[in-house]
Amino acid sequence: MILSASRRTDIPNYYADWFLHRISEGFLYVRNPMNPHQISRIALSPETVDCIVFWTKNPANMLDRLDVLRDYAYYFQFTLTGYGRDVELGLPDKKKVLIPTFRRLSELVGKERVIWRYDPILLTKRYTAAYHARAFAQIAEELATCTERVVISFVDSYAKIQKNLSALGARQPSGEEMLEIAAQMAQIAAAHHLTIESCAEEIDLQAVGVSHGSCIDRALIERLTGCMLRGSKDGNQRAACGCLESVDVGSYDTCLNGCRYCYANGSDAKVRENVRLYDPGAPLLCGVVTAQDRITDRQVRSLKTTNLK
Repeated sequence: MILSASRRTDIPNYYADWFLHRISEGFLYVRNPMNPHQISRIALSPETVDCIVFWTKNPANMLDRLDVLRDYAYYFQFTLTGYGRDVELGLPDKKKVLIPTFRRLSELVGKERVIWRYDPILLTKRYTAAYHARAFAQIAEELATCTERVVISFVDSYAKIQKNLSALGARQPSGEEMLEIAAQMAQIAAAHHLTIESCAEEIDLQAVGVSHGSCIDRALIERLTGCMLRGSKDGNQRAACGCLESVDVGSYDTCLNGCRYCYANGSDAKVRENVRLYDPGAPLLCGVVTAQDRITDRQVRSLKTTNLK
């Protein structure tokens, strides 16, 4: 089983205490977002969890406690963009805090286990294609020795974020603009010896030097574990997504980063309501088990097959 922690919320930033406690306890609960009264109990033994993929904009709260994960393979998807607090409201200063955090994480776990994400790319009067090229180049200069790969994607116009995007005067780039932006970023990445890939993009960017990527990446996980993996494409993701199947252990409407482009939060009020329920010692993230809930053991298994070593 590959554990995704998480596409739904920033666990390393806000819920590291909960997650690391669950690792120590050996299990956690996940509520089904499509059927709220259905809760799965997920076993977290190292024999079952082949790899943990963390998604975060600030993993500082985990850096001094990574020894808890010593029996697990894992890597981080670390999003670091050029946006200010008008777009990413809850994040600290990029130059003073987040870039040093990225560097320290790389020093602790190795640059192959820290993937830089510059996404999603949206356009406004302030955040133009030229702005993104400059910001991307500046960040690439800072991170070139700390990672092997950068992932880019363009904003998707989900209905739930339209109000936020409209308030920013933001829009999705056209196909021509996507090609132009991707070409510039590919040149910058190459100059810094970084592999550049796209995330769940239907548009083909390979002609300008950007290949289709997989955030939950079979090849990387096989490299980290030393084992071939069985498993198929994650059927719960978009058609353009190339990720290997995984189990997400986060909860929607719990992320405090406040990013205006985020599809995982329905409203700030809902986030505040859920966060009040947070208990780092509870098996369920930001929630309580009620009499109407049904808890079942999810049948999970290792995906490992042949040992490569």
